[in-house]
Amino acid sequence: MRTEIIYENHSLYRDSFKIMAYIFGTGKKTVCIVGNMRGNEYQQLYTCSRIVQALKKLEREDRLSDGQEIMVIPSLNPYSMNIEKRFWPIDNTDINRMFPGYSEGETTQRIAGGIFEKIKDYEYGIQFASNYMPGEFMPHVTMMKTGFEDIKSAVEFGMPYVVVRNTRPYDTTTLNYNWQIWETKAYSLYTTTTDRINRESAERGVSSVLHFLESIGCVRYGRRPGYLSRVIDDREMIPVRAEAAGLFEPVVEVEQEVREGDLLARILNPTDAEERSRIYAPGNGILFFRHSGQLTYAHTAVFKLIPV
Repeated sequence: MRTEIIYENHSLYRDSFKIMAYIFGTGKKTVCIVGNMRGNEYQQLYTCSRIVQALKKLEREDRLSDGQEIMVIPSLNPYSMNIEKRFWPIDNTDINRMFPGYSEGETTQRIAGGIFEKIKDYEYGIQFASNYMPGEFMPHVTMMKTGFEDIKSAVEFGMPYVVVRNTRPYDTTTLNYNWQIWETKAYSLYTTTTDRINRESAERGVSSVLHFLESIGCVRYGRRPGYLSRVIDDREMIPVRAEAAGLFEPVVEVEQEVREGDLLARILNPTDAEERSRIYAPGNGILFFRHSGQLTYAHTAVFKLIPV
């Protein structure tokens, strides 16, 4: 293993902004794995750090394949993480809305551009991502329909689900989309949480990446994947919305199977705890997403179900 600073931005008043990469093997640029880009993505950082640890062990045991390079970048935004701010501290911009970047632009555009120049030539790109909806998700792989997506290979992660969705206008400035446009096979991996560490879910993420690396011939891992992935379109999911605003009191867990009419949550008045409404399952399904906020607004999607 070797370490490399793949991007550095000098500062007048504090230490330089540095992006550090861990590189395993030499030869063809095969896989790049990216962790947190936002300051609250602790789970994504933690999962990537565990992947570095796992690859170090495989390297010591001589179980990395010759002629292939694996790059792991645990964090693309240490500044925001240091002060627990989700977006860039100075102007509140999102690095993952700045790709492929611009070397003469604003700070986050320059960061995105400098990083993308280093990682755009890898054959496979894996990003541990977080969703714009705050909550807990069933572990899964997401692929955008760009015309370059490779759904068949996504199954090799052994995640319970591979979710395929249409691109939206804002997707065109994300890392995943630009990776695909530059002909990298790109995957967004989601473990259960974002702003808190879930060790069990992180280990599932590590195992899924190692299974994938073995499937493409990068490592000799020797364990079976946990799931035969089901491929679904995100439009198949059933959103369940709160009818009233208030304290959100869920009574079910992510990955739980529910039947039509089962109680999912209660909404309480914040000042006297009187029950304002109840949320019931509209059909049979697996709980794919659960809102994690303590409060909810009316008509907000607080659950998503995969129909069964």
